[in-house]
Amino acid sequence: MNLPNTLTVARLFLAPVFFILYFLPEWIGTGTVTATWLLLIVYVLIEASDMLDGYFARSMNLVTDLGKVMDPFADVFSRITYFVCFTVAGIMPAWVFLLILYRELGATFLRMIMISKGVAMAASIFGKIKAVIYAVSSIFGILYTAMIRFYVDVSWIDYFYIIMQATFILGALTALLSLGVYLKAVFRSK
Repeated sequence: MNLPNTLTVARLFLAPVFFILYFLPEWIGTGTVTATWLLLIVYVLIEASDMLDGYFARSMNLVTDLGKVMDPFADVFSRITYFVCFTVAGIMPAWVFLLILYRELGATFLRMIMISKGVAMAASIFGKIKAVIYAVSSIFGILYTAMIRFYVDVSWIDYFYIIMQATFILGALTALLSLGVYLKAVFRSK
């Protein structure tokens, strides 16, 4: 297995570690500060591996069919893990999470339909915007979690919360728009 694919697989293993660290203080009743620092480190490792796998694949000419499939899967796997944590913790609205989950499952299903027809679907501009908004909203979610856990007492935390909610909602809207692009492609292919 080459370096980019190894980094992608690492993301698949780190996402459940993120989940465990997110809820560990609640499960064991202690260790909030340590678990939160470890959570932040794991988050940075996941996101760094996401950037680096694509960089190394292109720069070292190591793009593989496995990597083309596994990388977007690892992206969805890690982001859905973040969003499950935020939803269970009560900082992401459940309806936003559900729309995002439906989009991801729907897009996967539509990709399989297109692959069965011998058509590979490239990412649309809405898909790329969606990915950026998912990343931004996950940053807001993890920072908000850290501020709450570290008992950061700042006057602007309510504004931060509102902005975070807006990014979550924007993520759901761009998710639906990007799903629309997939639907349009499937209907055009008939």
